Amino acid sequence: MIVTQFQIVGRDLFARGLVSSHAGSLSIRLGDRIIITRRGSMMNCLQDSDLIETGVSRNNRFTPLASPELPVHRSIYKQTQALAIVHAHPPHSTALSIIGSEIAPINTEYQCILGKVPVVGFKPESNVKDLASEIAGALKAQQRIVMVRGHGSFAIGQLLEEAYSFTSVLEESSHVIWLLKSLQYGQAAQSTL
Repeated sequence: MIVTQFQIVGRDLFARGLVSSHAGSLSIRLGDRIIITRRGSMMNCLQDSDLIETGVSRNNRFTPLASPELPVHRSIYKQTQALAIVHAHPPHSTALSIIGSEIAPINTEYQCILGKVPVVGFKPESNVKDLASEIAGALKAQQRIVMVRGHGSFAIGQLLEEAYSFTSVLEESSHVIWLLKSLQYGQAAQSTL
């Protein structure tokens, strides 16, 4: 049952281009345990062996096999009520994260779902592990999703499907913003001819 949840979300993330073949991570919390995708697993074809069980606060012999984002997942679980996390690399959202401190959906419906999505990690020397507390802090402040500058998103929910939904809504919103910026650039270029 648990592997099926991971498989459905992993396939959808890959099919929509929200992760590349071996990128991203998924996890769920079960009490003081985490089930997280294995380091280097392929999201589009997850198997039982791709799910690693470890502690929220404690390592075990399987911890070295877990996704490199494990410290971020742990920090999020310690600071929020989340029971599921989706970490993805949505391309339009990632591009927008490089040029701004937040992503504000234009669509009213998506504004209600996401609000303004903060972008953390504006220092060039920052890495995701060092930002774990900042990412978790942003999610604790009533956010459902946060972007890490130039890297990707971390979304939370009570189910993997819910966190995936926030990820796909953010990427769709970012795609619309990107298209509008392209149109504005195109119009400005035409006016100079």
